[in-house]
Amino acid sequence: MLKRYNEFFKSLMLASDLVFVSVAWWLAVAARFLTDFFHEPNDYFFRHYLIAWFVLLCVWTMVFRVLDCYRPRRISSHGRELIELIKASSLALVIFLAIVFLLHEIALSRIVVIIFWLSSLFFLSISHVVFREGLRFLRRRGYNLRHVVVIGAPRQAKQLVEKLTWYRYVGIQVVAVYLTQECASGEWPANSKVLSERAALTKLIRSGVIDQVFVALPLEEASKLLEIQQWLDDEPVTVYFVPDLGELVKLRGHMEEFDGLSIITLQSSPFYGWNSFLKRSMDLALGGFAFLLCSPLMALIAIGIKLSSPGSALYRQERMGLDGERFEMLKFRTMVEGAEHHTGPIWAANDDPRVTALGRWLRRTSLDELPQLINVLRGEMSLVGPRPERPPLIEEFRKSIPKYMLRHKVKAGMTGWAQVNGWRGNTSLERRIEHDLDYIENWSLWRDVKILARTLHVGFRSNKVSNV
Repeated sequence: MLKRYNEFFKSLMLASDLVFVSVAWWLAVAARFLTDFFHEPNDYFFRHYLIAWFVLLCVWTMVFRVLDCYRPRRISSHGRELIELIKASSLALVIFLAIVFLLHEIALSRIVVIIFWLSSLFFLSISHVVFREGLRFLRRRGYNLRHVVVIGAPRQAKQLVEKLTWYRYVGIQVVAVYLTQECASGEWPANSKVLSERAALTKLIRSGVIDQVFVALPLEEASKLLEIQQWLDDEPVTVYFVPDLGELVKLRGHMEEFDGLSIITLQSSPFYGWNSFLKRSMDLALGGFAFLLCSPLMALIAIGIKLSSPGSALYRQERMGLDGERFEMLKFRTMVEGAEHHTGPIWAANDDPRVTALGRWLRRTSLDELPQLINVLRGEMSLVGPRPERPPLIEEFRKSIPKYMLRHKVKAGMTGWAQVNGWRGNTSLERRIEHDLDYIENWSLWRDVKILARTLHVGFRSNKVSNV
């Protein structure tokens, strides 16, 4: 339900932006050609500006979506959003002008472009401020809420709960509080739900009701932060740390300021803003090229599978990706039809009788993974990232492997840092997780390029057995 509301508001904001961008464009055209302010002669072809209008709508939609300009901003300022709007609009303008340059038959007035650029920034800024204030109005009345748990010492937790309750426009509802110290009688409001056992806290978070966790600790209890992080390492929730003193602002991490409180994000994805745009652009460009290049080979493999054994050429399997979201991952079928009806989800062995002769070769060369290029183009996966696992197996892994769920803070990948270092298939899960987390913590676009290059170099010569 929460995801549907988010998509609704994002779509509404996008539609509003496109209306204002259109108004800015046609006002610029009218100001240039229908007024006497500019006197120099210039040929005016309505068709050129109509085509350009369609192009800029497509470009603005793509850029603003990729840069996630419509994400919730509950504890952020209008000024910070304005800066991101200027960056996104600048990028969109550059892409728009590049496309127009390639379309040689279209000629646009530079004055129109300048007027459009300035007026669109003005309209979009006003639009976003009005829209955000509208959301704050709804949140004050109990709509569009986020449900959170506060963990901390009584004084700091109480202060945070009071502020979150007082500033109702942020739309954050405190469901429960877990105190790290004993609370004296009368120190905590009687109507607040206080959890006394860690098991109850874990059960509440895993129920799916909780969206975020706030940790509020005094300086003398800062050592407990590591222990609390270890509790939450296994949960794909966003975690914020609210330090008691300003000196802790020097810690590395993403920081927001909320009414004098320093809020540091402890667990979050590295892919937002420009990073998200760069990674998605590479996925679309290289993934699209690879799909076209490999299409004839994929067609031959599909025909070979159909001729060698009964059943579908493609195998669809539920996997877990970004933020614990489930999706259907595509592979070429390498086992006999219905191979798991009796065994259930298990790892494939080297001499697994369920694997067909052609399937064994596909697994050895990793060509069975090629259909995942479709998952990449659909945005469910990335070219590079932690390999996705099956939900039934994940439930077992998270019980025995610390920080396992943190790998779901990024999109799953066709290949990854662990795989190019030999940790794939039925190998050490602990070592694989170490490599996955190292990739997330030290991500760069250049590192993705190196991983792809190493995949092409060694990937098709690996004799490791891939998972089911």
